[in-house]
Amino acid sequence: MNRRPTLLAALALTATAALTLSACGSDESPTKDSDAIAGADTGDEKSASPSSSASDSAGRPKIEFPSDAKNVFEYEKTGDAVKDEVLADSVLSVNSVDEAIFAGSTDTKALGFYNTEKALSGSITYVLGYIKKNDTWVGETRYFDYKVSLSGANSAYVTYCSDESKSFIKHKKTGKVEDTPTTADSYVLYNTKLEKNAEGVWQTTDVASNRGSKECQP
Repeated sequence: MNRRPTLLAALALTATAALTLSACGSDESPTKDSDAIAGADTGDEKSASPSSSASDSAGRPKIEFPSDAKNVFEYEKTGDAVKDEVLADSVLSVNSVDEAIFAGSTDTKALGFYNTEKALSGSITYVLGYIKKNDTWVGETRYFDYKVSLSGANSAYVTYCSDESKSFIKHKKTGKVEDTPTTADSYVLYNTKLEKNAEGVWQTTDVASNRGSKECQP
């Protein structure tokens, strides 16, 4: 189910040479983002509630979700300390965008903490699309099939799929939830670039997506 508004085209940036992983794609339509700490499944480690994500190190903002929305992240740790840090921050980048949607604000601490450059500007445009329509979302979005690659000491690429078949747009004013049927567009392939900043945070800098990707469909 396609629960993301077409405004997400702002976040689904064109797949340029900067995004060199295989299966890289771009998308004009919606896509989505989320956290391996707050209400997420990460490989064999399953967490209960996605309502909040505690800071895992000093200075990291807490991410909070409402009780009726959940991001599930299915990946196993690689055993490589750097790759595992990249994956963890990639998840937090996704969650930070959704937290801004739930808060109805682009001024949340986590949004600019885990995203920068094109990814941040695209995320802000995306969140504003929800705010303008007075919308939010409910249900569960699943993220899976993670692949991570390092490029030097401070750059990394992460690809993954999302399954939006169990998450739905909710209109805040009426409380009505759109019961959108599951289609090929419910599945999205993401290709992201991350850069490690001076504080050691792997920030997402660019995002490309391909909605309806056959690689992500069951």
